[in-house]
Amino acid sequence: MTTPEQRKTATRSALVQGTALAAMGALHFVRPEHFDALIPASLPGSARAWTLGSGVAELGVAALLLNRRTRRTGGRAAVALYLGVWPGNFQMAWDYRNKAPLPKLIAWGRLPLQLPMISSGLHVARHAA
Repeated sequence: MTTPEQRKTATRSALVQGTALAAMGALHFVRPEHFDALIPASLPGSARAWTLGSGVAELGVAALLLNRRTRRTGGRAAVALYLGVWPGNFQMAWDYRNKAPLPKLIAWGRLPLQLPMISSGLHVARHAA
């Protein structure tokens, strides 16, 4: 059973994640070249298609999270999205392996930071109203 506190934190998390995903999704269309560089070359098709597709996915998940009626589904979709973009974040970290220490640290630091994002998506899926 979900407690009022779990419901409250799930709602807050959904709003934060939804807002962040909406901003990032829009950024895929404003500055797609930045995201194109993150697409692993092993994926079929063009990097731009993957960039725009992931932007649409982020906007869609944001909409699910920001709507109270679809919030639980949004939590599950967010988990799938975070797992789906992990290869791009790994690609970025790998590409930055020979860069200066600070950019390299930031790129590699993003990988473990996805774990709390996944956990947060699961929390929303389980406890959102």
